[in-house]
Amino acid sequence: MAHSWPSIGLMPSDEEDPKADYLLATFSDLRQVAAASALVAGGAFYAYRRSEPVQEASPAALGPRSHTTVSAATNLEEIPDAVRKALIVEQGQLFTSVIPNDEPISKETDDYGRKVLEMMTPEQVTQRLRTNEESYLVGRGRGVVRYDVVQIPSNDPIEDDHAEKIVEVPQDVAATQDGTASSDWMFWGVFDGHAGWTTSAKLRQVLISFVARELNETYRSALTNPALTFPTAESVDEAIKKGFVRLDNEIIHDSVSKVMKAQSKRVAAELLAPALSGSCALLSFYDSKSKLLRVACTGDSRAVLGRRGTSGKWTATPLSVDQTGGNAEEDARLRREHPGEKYVTMNGRILGGLEPSRAFGDAVYKWSKETQDKVNSSYFGRTPSKYLKTPPYVTAEPVVTTTKVMPEKGDFVVMATDGLWEMLTNEEVVGLVGQWLDTQSKHPGSAPGGQNSWLKSWFSTQKAALPVEHSDTGPDAGGQRAPIRQQQWGVTASSDDRFVVEDKNAATHLVRNALGGKDQDMISALLTLPSPYSRRYRDDLTVEVIFFGEGEETGKVELNNEASASAGVESVKAKL
Repeated sequence: MAHSWPSIGLMPSDEEDPKADYLLATFSDLRQVAAASALVAGGAFYAYRRSEPVQEASPAALGPRSHTTVSAATNLEEIPDAVRKALIVEQGQLFTSVIPNDEPISKETDDYGRKVLEMMTPEQVTQRLRTNEESYLVGRGRGVVRYDVVQIPSNDPIEDDHAEKIVEVPQDVAATQDGTASSDWMFWGVFDGHAGWTTSAKLRQVLISFVARELNETYRSALTNPALTFPTAESVDEAIKKGFVRLDNEIIHDSVSKVMKAQSKRVAAELLAPALSGSCALLSFYDSKSKLLRVACTGDSRAVLGRRGTSGKWTATPLSVDQTGGNAEEDARLRREHPGEKYVTMNGRILGGLEPSRAFGDAVYKWSKETQDKVNSSYFGRTPSKYLKTPPYVTAEPVVTTTKVMPEKGDFVVMATDGLWEMLTNEEVVGLVGQWLDTQSKHPGSAPGGQNSWLKSWFSTQKAALPVEHSDTGPDAGGQRAPIRQQQWGVTASSDDRFVVEDKNAATHLVRNALGGKDQDMISALLTLPSPYSRRYRDDLTVEVIFFGEGEETGKVELNNEASASAGVESVKAKL
């Protein structure tokens, strides 16, 4: 007999994601079926009602739009091993069912227009999670020992992107205090695209170069000034901002000039694509000489520092602010810049449309009405907002923060697109990395850097709770938004026992736990859903974890094979 499991409510949300129409109302634990339970989310009521066990039927024969469950006595452990699970998708709900092991799914769409999919097995889930993971061991001896990265697409193609670069800078460019011949500039960037992939791909290709060029000029200028030698903190921040703004001007304004001069639709398609789509950008710049980490944020991606406290637990310190139309400071800035414009922000969005208040591209919020009309009539474009009066409304200029890194304390930084922060709090992310480090320290040869020596005795032996100090302030303090997906799925934030440690890559470890952790059905359902269905439940995910420490100096940066996929991340990257 095929059993039907609880449906998962899906509904429009007052806090919509900028790139999706719907969010989950609830994602209850599929292993526990109560006789009667109800959830209220976003003003809508969803009830799970007991029904009679489903009659003999294939998954495709399940009735339409029912909240069908099995009796309370039935659970997953009672289902025979010789079955496979199916996922049934319709716009408002998800259903899970089972398929006898020797039967195929008879059709991909059932009689009620619902999509029928075979759910991934735990082994397939792990393979999917690790497909695009990369890990690098940094043997420069200059404060960074390792960084891990992973991407999980939801859009097709993925709209996120990332870039990393380590630049050895000679002392005739940037002075060194200890007389060494050179220092390192290290860059890590994550780019959250929207309305397409072309803007984030452009940032992957050139943003670090634009910023490094400005930094080069700033450091050289200071070196030639006997009164300075080292640039001021303000001048370094300005150099980073200048690199961001110059690139966006090239994307937005230079592209139009070139297209109008070329009078070619082929050139227009190539040059205007990064202007018409958009992307947030989060760039970290570490100067090994000063041990200062600067984080430049344009948009709503986020960076968080993890540092071991005196209690033995980790503390989570945000290094960026989520820049959206719902952020009070961003809203006030926009109203100062556009006085008298009632709809400059509406429902937490710019002109009622775009959620990030800072971004690259998004020309429809930056071009004048005349430019948009000219581009649209001659080539192609997007329809401007009816509230457009005094553009630009969106800027690529980042907010830059500076933090003194302590490699001797084993600091780490997590950078991620907002897809991760929709699912986990800052404290959960830092605690999960701390938990992962604790596990690695107990297995020789598996620690960051490939050795355990730098781990020393920092790590606790706690089992149940995450090793993290919890903040007294709420999740929205300081412009940090709460993880909306937890609210929609009905996840209890204090349930530390929902997490697992199964991966050698710290970024993959974070993504696994963000998508469900121990709840195999939850993570399987989320990864089984193909695009575009998946976008209603989760965003693209790009996560980087940077480990600081006092590792040995080999001069090399090497692929960490045990935490990297054999097929690299290129398989999900769209190319310009």
